[in-house]
Amino acid sequence: MTLVRPSIEAMEDSPILDVWRMGFSVDGVIGLWAGEPDVPTPRFICAAAEKALAEGHTFYTHGRGIPELRATIQGYLERLYGKRISDDRIAVTSAGMNAVQLVSQALIDPGDKAIAITPSWPNIMRAMQISGAAVTEVPLTSGPMGWSLDLEAVFAACVPGVKLIYLASPANPTGWMITPDEARKLLDFTRERGIAIVSDEVYHRIVYDRPVAFSFLDIATPQDAVFVVNSFSKSWAMTGWRMGWLIYPEGLTETFEKLIQFNTSGGQAFLQYGGVAAIRDGEPFVSEFVERCRRGREIVGASLARMNRVRNVPNNGSFYAMFEVDGVTDTIDFCKTAVTDARVGLAPGVAFGAGSEKMIRLCYAKTEETLNEAMARLERFIGR
Repeated sequence: MTLVRPSIEAMEDSPILDVWRMGFSVDGVIGLWAGEPDVPTPRFICAAAEKALAEGHTFYTHGRGIPELRATIQGYLERLYGKRISDDRIAVTSAGMNAVQLVSQALIDPGDKAIAITPSWPNIMRAMQISGAAVTEVPLTSGPMGWSLDLEAVFAACVPGVKLIYLASPANPTGWMITPDEARKLLDFTRERGIAIVSDEVYHRIVYDRPVAFSFLDIATPQDAVFVVNSFSKSWAMTGWRMGWLIYPEGLTETFEKLIQFNTSGGQAFLQYGGVAAIRDGEPFVSEFVERCRRGREIVGASLARMNRVRNVPNNGSFYAMFEVDGVTDTIDFCKTAVTDARVGLAPGVAFGAGSEKMIRLCYAKTEETLNEAMARLERFIGR
């Protein structure tokens, strides 16, 4: 007798994990495969959580997050976008991924359809599939000027039964960002057809040509079926804290309180006080971190440009390079060989869906010393 749903048993692990697990048994690997910096969470954030823990903030708390953190997120978004989001539209979540799971559970019934703009972090598509959706991928195209979106292809994919469109901007792994004009056209289209937009804005501060990326919060009304996902992981170096937040349309407070109750019952209060400190006092760190990533981008870009076999796609957001190596068609095999022969951990592009099957992702949110050594190894491995 099969106990597990066939759709779950058939679901493959991410190829990134295949390469990562292999790297555990190889000494001296420089891991550029995971989407996280190599700096620990800033001390002032940790101190705020420690203080809250010492003061006894260890009890159950409000499912949507402690009031102090919701108010801090509210003020932060007002500062960035000039709009005040009402408190009843804000939920603190157990990571950005949990926010996507909650939206999927709220919107998707088995047999529904969803659209994902790819290349995309694979866990997102899996979350929608677990909820029962058939996911159609609409790939970005890449060229010398970067990544671009074919809106007409998105519109054409919106067949009957499509409940939501997922996009990340800035995107993991591409760094692509939707333009305000594209966003307005997409929002107008979905308004007419009753389709929701799930906008993953986890990398909204890690941009190199402006202070903050464009957000759907800039143009959406409280009534629009727009769900904006964010996280503490990237901008404040808090990947292991597993905290994020979700902005949803008005009128859905009870829905998300119910879903949070039956998923996690809410997060840890003392960790959320760390989130308050991150947003309240973290602007100097965010600025410093973006400059660190900018320098990493320069180091990686210059090194890849020296390799004649490599085509690197430029971007202005996130902290990844996406590149092709001439002659490489099996990116999983390439990344596994890079682990053993070059001692550098990379992520195979096939993991991210349509549009990057022959590409490789590299995370440059690392120290200059680490990146210089990793790129020297890759230059010897790939050749010039």
